[in-house]
Amino acid sequence: MRLSAPIYKLKRQAKLLARERGIRLHEALHQIAIKEGFKGWSHLASSYSKATPATEIMSQHNSGDMVLIGARPGHGKTLLGLELAALAGKNSRKGHVFSLDYNDADVWDRFEKLGLDPSGHDDPLVVDTSDHICAAHIIGRLANKPDRSFIVVDYLQLLDQRRSNPRLDEQVKSLKKFAIECGAVVVLIAQIDRAFELSPSNMPTIADVRLPNPLDLSLFDKRCFLHEGQIQIDVAA
Repeated sequence: MRLSAPIYKLKRQAKLLARERGIRLHEALHQIAIKEGFKGWSHLASSYSKATPATEIMSQHNSGDMVLIGARPGHGKTLLGLELAALAGKNSRKGHVFSLDYNDADVWDRFEKLGLDPSGHDDPLVVDTSDHICAAHIIGRLANKPDRSFIVVDYLQLLDQRRSNPRLDEQVKSLKKFAIECGAVVVLIAQIDRAFELSPSNMPTIADVRLPNPLDLSLFDKRCFLHEGQIQIDVAA
């Protein structure tokens, strides 16, 4: 059953409802769940955890995969990437988030919005928001424990913003080689060109990925595109 809004927004609605009606939060959560068509909040939460797109994507990945997640701003690509990283521990992988777009507080705030606490695991997820993030930096951070890493990079188009960094295509090839050699999975979050908003299509494709610098997009084994609450998963031929 599809939710009318992301689960963190439903929780926010419940808090407002509890305040407006003077009821306990668990009662408000129950009412929201009933409105969504579930028996109660626990039923909604368990159904969501099984049906989330991140769970579907996680079940399809293979060691050595390079995955691209593309969407226009505000369509959930970063939240999807973070949810994937948080799920890594449940799939015998070590989650790593490298963000050139957000600071540490922003990243952990988004985990909270998703209702996730990846810091509480025995082997907690690693968040790196250094200004020096590039392929070499990522590979260097994982030098001691590279095997079965699950790496999320936010985002693709910022990897070569520093003039001292190698070209974008060189960095993606390096990450691909690293993934194959170490059995890792690398997810790169990508911007979609603004021109897509003027097209009649209801879902971006690989042709809509914004490329300020040349890049062989065939390096990606799987491509996930999001738009207006929908998701499409493509596997490279």
